[in-house]
Amino acid sequence: MSDLTHFDKAGRGRMVDVSDKKITTRIAMASGEIHMLENTLQHIQQGKLKKGDVLAIADVAAIMGAKKTPDLIPMCHPLMLSGIDVSFSELTEACGLKVEVSVKCKGKTGVEMEALTAVSTALLTIYDMCKAVDKGMRLNNIQLEEKTGGKSGDFKR
Repeated sequence: MSDLTHFDKAGRGRMVDVSDKKITTRIAMASGEIHMLENTLQHIQQGKLKKGDVLAIADVAAIMGAKKTPDLIPMCHPLMLSGIDVSFSELTEACGLKVEVSVKCKGKTGVEMEALTAVSTALLTIYDMCKAVDKGMRLNNIQLEEKTGGKSGDFKR
């Protein structure tokens, strides 16, 4: 367990002490997909769903998800996020949408969990808004694409 920083020597969960870490610019980008029936995608694109503009609401949900991450993930530090960018694109090979979220802060710990939570929240919001017409939607490939800043260095998928 020595490589897992969220466990103490006895194997109990703990919040990592970051007080001695340097403040650096931290950026993380995550993505995920939701696959659906063609009719469902058309409803989203044409604004035909009774609950409203699906992507506008999913955009706000992603931002809220990033901001609420420490309320959902027990060992996450509350962070002062300085930027959150959300984008949606149509999947060309499959029927569905891809969500990408970039999160930025200046801090002592990274924003990977905030980016992943934002993507997940956006996808779940799309599902919630469209489930009346398509309960078979699938959330896939939620993953960290890249991160910069911090002691562990940069990562790019």
